[in-house]
Amino acid sequence: MIKKESSNDMRKRRHARIRKNVSGTTECPRLNVFRSNNGIFVQVIDDTTGNTLVSSSSIALKLKNGGNCEAATAVGKDIAEKCVKAKIKKVVFDRGGNLYHGRVKALAEAARENGLEF
Repeated sequence: MIKKESSNDMRKRRHARIRKNVSGTTECPRLNVFRSNNGIFVQVIDDTTGNTLVSSSSIALKLKNGGNCEAATAVGKDIAEKCVKAKIKKVVFDRGGNLYHGRVKALAEAARENGLEF
């Protein structure tokens, strides 16, 4: 019998491949996205020091339904505003092994519209 690998294991493998090439610096930190069924979480990370500079999530914003595109758009807008306040203009986008589609795309476009460059 052929055993199918779980989609989360495949996502983790894709994320490991991406992380080999994508790294955040002090001048251009990494915008990391984690997507779950109930929410979406974003962190801006400086990989040279290992510090999280700014973070946001649908849970922190206390959205009623955090697992949809409207919530992702709200989180993208919030993270962009926090980054501008922290004087971060340019970031490297790390989609966390997820496809650039749906909630991840909505978050990225909202962040770009509100002042982030990537």
